[in-house]
Amino acid sequence: MTLRILLADDHAMFRSGLRAILNTQPDFECVAEVADGRAAVTETARLLPDVAILDVRMPKRDGLGAAEAILSGPAATRVLMLTTYDTDEYVHRALAAGASGFLLKSLPPEEMISAIRVAARGDAVVDPSVTRRLASRFAAALAPAARQPDRAPGLDRLTAREREVLLLVAAGYSNAEIGARLYVGDETVKTHVSRILAKLGLRDRMHAALYAHRHGLAGPGGEPEG
Repeated sequence: MTLRILLADDHAMFRSGLRAILNTQPDFECVAEVADGRAAVTETARLLPDVAILDVRMPKRDGLGAAEAILSGPAATRVLMLTTYDTDEYVHRALAAGASGFLLKSLPPEEMISAIRVAARGDAVVDPSVTRRLASRFAAALAPAARQPDRAPGLDRLTAREREVLLLVAAGYSNAEIGARLYVGDETVKTHVSRILAKLGLRDRMHAALYAHRHGLAGPGGEPEG
């Protein structure tokens, strides 16, 4: 299966270098290169790539705005954001829009390739440490009155074990760490996570974490309440 990729960055030299990296993979095909966010939205709608890689800062429409437009449409394209700076504001807005990952431009080529594959199969590309940092910030920003777990949409569809896994995902634990805490294997954890996402209508584990914090299911440090 060939992964079709769109690149959007206003620096031609960076695009050229990234395209050269993509070309080392026989199953990657760069279907378009664009230099601004408006073109990224237009070409994504026209070409329907599997993954769109968007720079945060671009002319005409920035990458975050482009991501919001792409992900609000019917296309199944996954979006990866690129930036020079790892800032909570950028990460949170990108993930809230539905992006599958937030990557630094300094990322080694092999990690960039891996991130694209992870995004293409529908998972999030966010380091657990970033998940924990964002989770803590998100929980602290919620007013006590807004924290109403009993009103979380879809929560009643989850089994007790799935709720347990959801809260550990919200705390930023990897599948291996969750498995160790619950004394189950990685594949079992993956199955639980997949069912949680399907039942709650969420894109990936990062959005599951945001769901848990948005509805007050986890404490300020990311751990389950109570």
